[in-house]
Amino acid sequence: MLYMILATDVDDSTALRQQHRPAHLARLEKMNAEGRLVLAGPTPYPEQEGVSGSLIVAEFDSLDAAEAWAGQDPFALEGVYEEVLIKPFRITLPL
Repeated sequence: MLYMILATDVDDSTALRQQHRPAHLARLEKMNAEGRLVLAGPTPYPEQEGVSGSLIVAEFDSLDAAEAWAGQDPFALEGVYEEVLIKPFRITLPL
């Protein structure tokens, strides 16, 4: 099943993001190579520098598996994320 992971950054996360971005991207690249990643990217602030968080949509066996994966993300482990919301996701469009 697909799950969306919507993470909100702590204030002033730019330096932490830059420091841990290579490890964060490596995990996403591995998931992509496995054919499980639908999309991933930051959520930029409107009309200002920086980002407020991240959105990932990917295939997991269960909510527990999605939560475990998200909990091991370098951004979560290193304090970039303040909050992480995980929910099942269904693509309606495009088909």
